[in-house]
Amino acid sequence: MAYEDLVLGFRFGVFFFVGGVVPNPLDIRFQRVSGLGAQVNTIDHKEGGQNVFTHKLPDGITHENIVFERGMVVGSPLNIEFNLALSFYTMTPSNVLIMLFNEDTIPIGGWLCIKAYPVRWSTSDLNAGESSVVIDTFELAYQRLTFLRV
Repeated sequence: MAYEDLVLGFRFGVFFFVGGVVPNPLDIRFQRVSGLGAQVNTIDHKEGGQNVFTHKLPDGITHENIVFERGMVVGSPLNIEFNLALSFYTMTPSNVLIMLFNEDTIPIGGWLCIKAYPVRWSTSDLNAGESSVVIDTFELAYQRLTFLRV
């Protein structure tokens, strides 16, 4: 496989479909997305009289929370949604689409988080001794993750 065939992970967009509305352009650009994955849980079952092995049986699927990082944005509708959820416990689950693009901005894959809702929002430290960008970190839990491949 040649280097040109490898998929690079720096061209992506995040689309929040809150209340079925078209995503706001302020809320599609992020510096980093982490936690994309799913895992099948298993339970061990010992068969009577069998001491050589244990059966591993599937027992549901779990997902990590998805974490989004970006520079602080003023006037963002996403900030309003997170503020409502974390200040007033007003949850509005929505779908979130994370799309990966090639060098021609053509979608080549993605992840769809179904019924996502905020569970954490934090802001980087403020330090008068440094000249650094203020970073907001958003964390979402969700019901299901669908992997999309083109």
